Amino acid sequence: MSSDKLNILDLSQGGVRTLHYTWFAFFLTFVMWFSHAPMKPFIVEAFNMSNEQWKALLILNVALTIPARIVIGMLVDKFGPRAVYSLLLMISAFLCWGFAFSTTFEQLALFRFLCGFIGAGFVIGIRLVGEWFPAKTVGVAEGVYGGWGNFGSTAAAWTLPSIAAYIYGGDEGWRYAIATTGVVAFFYGLLFYRKVRNTPKGSTYFKPKKSGGLEVSSWKDFWFYIAMNLPMYIALAVLTWKLSPAGLGLLSDSTALILWAGLGALFIVQFWQIYNVNHERLKQGVPEMQRYKFKQVAVLDWAYFVTFGSELAVVSMLPAFFMETFGLSPVQAGLLGGAFALMNLVARPGGGLLSDRFGRKKTLSILIAGLAVGYLLLSQISSTWMIAAAVASVMLCSFFVQAGEGAVFAMVPLVQRRMTGQIAGMTGAYGNVGGVTFLTVYSFVDASTFFMAIAGAAAVCFLAVQFLDEPEGHMVEVGEDGSVQLIEVN
Repeated sequence: MSSDKLNILDLSQGGVRTLHYTWFAFFLTFVMWFSHAPMKPFIVEAFNMSNEQWKALLILNVALTIPARIVIGMLVDKFGPRAVYSLLLMISAFLCWGFAFSTTFEQLALFRFLCGFIGAGFVIGIRLVGEWFPAKTVGVAEGVYGGWGNFGSTAAAWTLPSIAAYIYGGDEGWRYAIATTGVVAFFYGLLFYRKVRNTPKGSTYFKPKKSGGLEVSSWKDFWFYIAMNLPMYIALAVLTWKLSPAGLGLLSDSTALILWAGLGALFIVQFWQIYNVNHERLKQGVPEMQRYKFKQVAVLDWAYFVTFGSELAVVSMLPAFFMETFGLSPVQAGLLGGAFALMNLVARPGGGLLSDRFGRKKTLSILIAGLAVGYLLLSQISSTWMIAAAVASVMLCSFFVQAGEGAVFAMVPLVQRRMTGQIAGMTGAYGNVGGVTFLTVYSFVDASTFFMAIAGAAAVCFLAVQFLDEPEGHMVEVGEDGSVQLIEVN
């Protein structure tokens, strides 16, 4: 695809067809991943659940996604997105069915935890779309993939309750509605494998020489990379604490201690894997043409922490915020709260398009700054506001949030092609870390302070973005046969 413009309706082009197959795969993962949320009344009634137990399910739903995105990123780089996406869709169907037909709260909690694996699907398409589109259009293509796919959570909220009530009906309707999403995903996984290729015909799919961690270019970057893994473990430790007797009480003290010890052991194992991947190549010295700066990955991680992390947190609390602030019914508040996610359809592709046209660093800087101002505006909303003004403020803020997400992933495929899956996995995981962080803050403060805390984090992130280097020239990849290929990045 060499055109400066992307026509997403031109299905005669292989890249456009691949884009549509891929965003729909992502869409299905989000439908499954968030299929429980709109079914809350049915599930709570079926299991006679307390509000604390429901909160535990929400936490469990995002816990596994953090490590899963890292692992899936490695698998994508090694085995290719075609096979990995197909398998993820088909395996996710079984997890979805397990949740739908659980008979005890313990089973429900276990399968909700395992469903966090489904949320790792996002990183697969980042590598696949990056293979099919050149730097001139990769931003908007990644934006379409992320924005349209992310809409799956809203689609689930708008359709599954009606399917449960009017198509299946009865007390068990919610089970069959959720199970249906798994059926669709299973068969789409088979279709995806048949219709999609990893690369355009004649292109090489570059792979890292070793799996287990990112290849870095210097010992300084090695220790920087190790340090950047710590926040993910801290987030998982916080999740464990929230489920322990000190929080929601779903785990016993001994179980929490075992999990904390397991996280420590896992960090040591990961450190060793990263060392094994890098120590020989760093000892020998990395050729200049294959070097990259790890700060590019780190800054993008923190940018996604602020953008997608804040979206995860705000979407979780916004309906309740509207109910409490304006005295709305749950249905009214849910519809207004959905305005935040609705912007994904245009804002995320818009962020990618702006990056392609006006420069990636400049675009990300402006969008992060707009995000900070947007959250400061939300912190001022009170019952004295007109509801229309509050909704308009939410949509304005959400534009900067989701366009910022698009700008982040407009740059991810341009760092190092052979490791795009791992880079996307780490960046995506940081989005979940942000969600955990901001929701933890929200559990201690009021809504106004919560919004101001996000604005403060965005201001710090704006400063970090100034250390990004604008992608320019070419990145160099070396094939298994020793051939060298230059890939344009600007």
